[in-house]
Amino acid sequence: MTLRGRRGTLAAAITTTIRHLRSDDPGYPARLGELAPAPALWLRGTLDDDDALAIAIVGSRRATPYGLEVAARLAGDLAARGVTIVSGFARGIDSAAQRAALDAGGRTIAVLGCGIDVVYPPENTRLADAVAARGALVTQFPPGTPPLPHHFPTRNRTLAALALGVVVVEAAERSGSLSTAGFAADLGREVFAVPGKITSPTSAGVHKLLRDGARLVESWTDVVQELPDAWRRRVRDTGVATIEAAQPSKGSDEERMLRLLMRDEAQHIERLIARAGLDAARASAILTGLELGGWARQLGGQRWIAAGARSEGA
Repeated sequence: MTLRGRRGTLAAAITTTIRHLRSDDPGYPARLGELAPAPALWLRGTLDDDDALAIAIVGSRRATPYGLEVAARLAGDLAARGVTIVSGFARGIDSAAQRAALDAGGRTIAVLGCGIDVVYPPENTRLADAVAARGALVTQFPPGTPPLPHHFPTRNRTLAALALGVVVVEAAERSGSLSTAGFAADLGREVFAVPGKITSPTSAGVHKLLRDGARLVESWTDVVQELPDAWRRRVRDTGVATIEAAQPSKGSDEERMLRLLMRDEAQHIERLIARAGLDAARASAILTGLELGGWARQLGGQRWIAAGARSEGA
């Protein structure tokens, strides 16, 4: 077969995987129903019920090495725990997050600002194939539509609607990522931001989000602990840095200390922090890990208790 013939076969194969999904079709993402009107989607790949546990990670196309590393780490850690990573398939932060999600064995959804048969940026051809194989590329623009600038705000609104929250890793003062965060806030989604260097232009927009009340993110636990209880319980335990069921004495000294403090009655998180002598971020991370491992439960009013404690139902 000639090279031209092989390319034709590949194009035909890709075309057969494309579907048009309307809001009343089975498998249409329920969250997009919150948009008025709910957009019809062109889809390449598959959307699963598990994709409802989704976090968007977005940021600068001109990302720094720091931003790329942080985006990849957050995406990989979340994806390894069953969280679908949603992003915009752009250069920089978006592509780094989606590659890391796939590398971690997880799923990712790429929301495009062009037609489903248009790869933009063009260097992401292999990434597009990988996303379609282990997730989905989606767009509300018909096949053949070029990536025009006025398409991306529309893309950003759909992207924000698909996720439980949006994490902005790097963004300049007028970054499109800020519009995604704005759409997320309007839809009642959580908005998270990763702090950067105060001298970096790519951090100016992120720091504005933090001043406006976005949740500060240093690790995946900062994201998970803000999710509603029903979603937090669906996050998988990877078995890393958790306590073995058959050997309850194992685990770090800090884990054992917190479990002992919660053994007899529920404790408010501020009291646990004070009694354990830990900083707030470290205590929150450990408690989230204990919860995922089945060793602690979060009750109402930011109270925590060891699983199986006598007053667990309090």
